[in-house]
Amino acid sequence: MRLVILGPPGAGKGTQAARISATWGIPHVSTGAMLREAIAEGTDLGRRVEDVMARGHLVSDELVAEVVEQRLRRDDARKGYLLDGFPRTAAQTALLDEILARRGERLDAVLLLEIPEDVAIERMQTRRKSSREVRADDNVETFRERLRVYTEKTQPMLELYEKQGLLRRIDGTGSIDDVFGRIRAVLDGAAS
Repeated sequence: MRLVILGPPGAGKGTQAARISATWGIPHVSTGAMLREAIAEGTDLGRRVEDVMARGHLVSDELVAEVVEQRLRRDDARKGYLLDGFPRTAAQTALLDEILARRGERLDAVLLLEIPEDVAIERMQTRRKSSREVRADDNVETFRERLRVYTEKTQPMLELYEKQGLLRRIDGTGSIDDVFGRIRAVLDGAAS
């Protein structure tokens, strides 16, 4: 199964991605983790990513796509994968389409965890209170801006995936188990 998971900050993508990965036996391919891994491995690609990040710049779409493509060459991704953090924009969607075409693959589904803004903010505040690690972006003003940027950047991508019949909207509210039950129902339907 080849999947992409999307959702606004606070939607629970990481939590649900881990469960999807374990249940369907596919790797959870997180862009952030891949970038850190490329740097840790000291590859040429990792050195280029590290240099960009060290200067405080965003890694270009093309470089992120290269990291993703390199990760998908590993044996554990032969039977499928769950992409988390890529694509994030319509331009990255086009790059992913190119990667998939080169691999002779196609996505099975794009999962969109949807939650209202007030739920996202409440989750952020709960995380901030319960976490030992305080994140710089865990304040309401910054979080609202992240939500705004997410909506602005992803809306065109969502429209593309909707037109392709790949987008699966999932209610991301409720307990972790409730949300996973909805995901499971969608994916069990996609597999049949």
